[in-house]
Amino acid sequence: MTDHAPTPRRWSLGTAPWAGIETTTPRSRVIIDNDFSGDPDDFFQLVHHLLSPTVEIPLVVASHLRPDDPMDPSDRTAENAEALANTVCDLMGLEHDGLVARGSNTALTDRSTPRSAPAVERIIAEAMREDTDLPLYYAAGGGLTDLASAYLIEPRIARRLTLLWIGGSEHPGTVDAPPRIEDAPEYNLRIDVTAAQVLFDAEDLPIWQFTRDIYRQCLISDSELRLRVRTAGPVGRFLHDAVTDVRARMAEHGVPVGETYAIGDQPLVLATALTSQFQPDTSSSFHEVRPCPSISDDGAYIHRPDGRPIRVYRQVDTRLMFEDMYAKLAELAAWQRA
Repeated sequence: MTDHAPTPRRWSLGTAPWAGIETTTPRSRVIIDNDFSGDPDDFFQLVHHLLSPTVEIPLVVASHLRPDDPMDPSDRTAENAEALANTVCDLMGLEHDGLVARGSNTALTDRSTPRSAPAVERIIAEAMREDTDLPLYYAAGGGLTDLASAYLIEPRIARRLTLLWIGGSEHPGTVDAPPRIEDAPEYNLRIDVTAAQVLFDAEDLPIWQFTRDIYRQCLISDSELRLRVRTAGPVGRFLHDAVTDVRARMAEHGVPVGETYAIGDQPLVLATALTSQFQPDTSSSFHEVRPCPSISDDGAYIHRPDGRPIRVYRQVDTRLMFEDMYAKLAELAAWQRA
């Protein structure tokens, strides 16, 4: 990947000096959890969330990939994710000391034994805070090891946050022809099936789920990448190059390259930062409420008619989601150039 020098102009979370906003009042707290050494769509979600002043971000969890993932086949994917998340923050000019915490490098071995990692204790501490009334969302774009570990250590956190998860296959009856693109389990679920089993069976935990068919809606074109991302300063160039890097590796292995790329973690921003002004919610996207299933060892859903209700999204407002991202990238780049 191309080397990118950090920008010298600095700013702090909770501000948007490029928009003439030095401070703003957040409407919610968001813990970001993603496997930043994997698919580069993670970087887009991180940047977009950090540029959104109506969410307070106390913590970014750098989580692991599954063993031998082609994006990063090492045994230290959480460590690599931590380094990459910090690099992105530097390129944005963000003051971020202590923001990123490393998760476990490995998945759970069973449903009762947590994995120790710096991020786990910080998740618990944030969930158990008594000095704020802001709702807490856990925005996960990869596996769920670290949240499941935190829950196994301190089950009370389930009542104190809402899990928003990009992951899981389509639910039975929700699509006519699910995409035949990979074997079960779905990519993010495969990272740690056991962790998903723990959390789907955690009866006090609210879940908003964006399944595979939904994140595959989140396509941007090569032209958008060139004209609206690459031109947006150091971090825009980094985002563009991260995608073209993957494309080059795919071509080396004989995979034909198309004109779009799925930026599939972006609904996490839509559902937290881009809610409606009155009665805040994801009013321009559509979801259904279903009984929460259990998850089998092979990643399939086990129907539970008496399962607690969970949100399963059926459509997301990609216009709002991506136009807001492009606009914020452009504003940041213009401010950095000024």
